[in-house]
Amino acid sequence: MENVVLLIVGARPGDLSIAACLSQFSITYVILERESCNASLWRNRAYDRLKLHLAKEFCELPHMSYPVDAPTYIPKALFVKYLDDYVERFNIRPKYHTSVESSTYDNDKKCWSIVAKDMTKCTTIKFTTKFLVVASGENSAENIPTIPGLESFSGEIIHSSSYKSGKSYSRKNVLVVGSGNSGMEIAYDIATHGANTSIIIRSQIHVMTKELIRLGMTLAHRPPLNLVDNILVMAANFIFGDLSRHGITRPKMGPMALKSKTGRSAVIDVGTVGLIKKGIIEVQGCTNKIFGNIVEFKCGKKISFDMIVFATGYKSTTNIWLKNGESMLNDNGLPIKEYPNHWKGENGLYCAGLARRGLAGIAADAKNITNDIKSMIGSMSS
Repeated sequence: MENVVLLIVGARPGDLSIAACLSQFSITYVILERESCNASLWRNRAYDRLKLHLAKEFCELPHMSYPVDAPTYIPKALFVKYLDDYVERFNIRPKYHTSVESSTYDNDKKCWSIVAKDMTKCTTIKFTTKFLVVASGENSAENIPTIPGLESFSGEIIHSSSYKSGKSYSRKNVLVVGSGNSGMEIAYDIATHGANTSIIIRSQIHVMTKELIRLGMTLAHRPPLNLVDNILVMAANFIFGDLSRHGITRPKMGPMALKSKTGRSAVIDVGTVGLIKKGIIEVQGCTNKIFGNIVEFKCGKKISFDMIVFATGYKSTTNIWLKNGESMLNDNGLPIKEYPNHWKGENGLYCAGLARRGLAGIAADAKNITNDIKSMIGSMSS
């Protein structure tokens, strides 16, 4: 049994941010990470052409800026290097290959009891801690929707986490399911590599340029949010025109308000809209069923595909191992309280990176959690 002051589950950007903030106050901690490295989602499950969708000034972790010569929009490789440099600067040493099996709160001892598994030695490790931070992320497990007949599909099925590049899909018929940033960018990548590409767009989405989003985030601190949204929507309409005839409709709520209230991001166009307008990428509606290599859509259209890419996001697995977390997380493992009050539960329980606010939200979570823990430790010792 190892007794620690604070235990952090996960070694993602949120966890690293908290560790860096804690180091400023010399608060000791332990980080448990089931993978072999930090930020495994970025390092191992992100496609090659990925860049941070927001400008670098909105994507810095606490207490460390990007190099002065870094581009405005950070590519995947440079972001991974930034994280590695961050780990070194703040001497962050996670216990890798360590999977948390269960975590329960002991009302009598007023502490959390954690059972973990050393995956390399196949041994059990037990911890007790006053403070427990859940930072394993909302992107823990691949989310693939249920489609009648999907198990009969005779082609290749992958989740976006396994997608790297469209180089090997030239001249194939590919269906991309999902119209968020990943889905739209993967569709573009596949199409530009010569595949016959279709994308399913089921939800209403705001399509913006990266410059418009940067402008919106800069202005959001000053004018009313609805005024910022009006500016962005008018500019987007001028740039892209009426996209409804191409199967893309906008929500009634503006892009900044939608992000603030629901966590849903606007889609930042990388050239996908242009290919849709040219007919190079076809927009499809909802699927009805699948049989063999044929996908039948609800409109009655039937198309043969060689491959389906599910860019349908992830789901949290926190509730599998976390017990007594009802004060903070719902049945889906996501915060009960609305942003920005989502990060604290009862009995020394915290969460970071679960509010769908990107790296800026992660940095804010880390600072809030650290300041609260510092205050709690101070009151305990006084």
